[in-house]
Amino acid sequence: MTNETEAVADISYSDAATELDAIITALESDELDVDGLAKRVERAAVLIDICRGRIDRARVEVERIVVGLDTQAEVDS
Repeated sequence: MTNETEAVADISYSDAATELDAIITALESDELDVDGLAKRVERAAVLIDICRGRIDRARVEVERIVVGLDTQAEVDS
């Protein structure tokens, strides 16, 4: 894992989403820096992967909790 990837892996979901919004705004602006375009798109792709991973992990955790609640409700019945 590169230093940049490690640094991104430590970023919060909220901070990643905020940075993605900023990148999108910059890409949509009339003052687009063509020299930095590829780097921004690459950064956005990494942030999207991180966010998707966090969403997937949260979904799995929520499903696990719900199954536990359902199991407990069946035991209590």
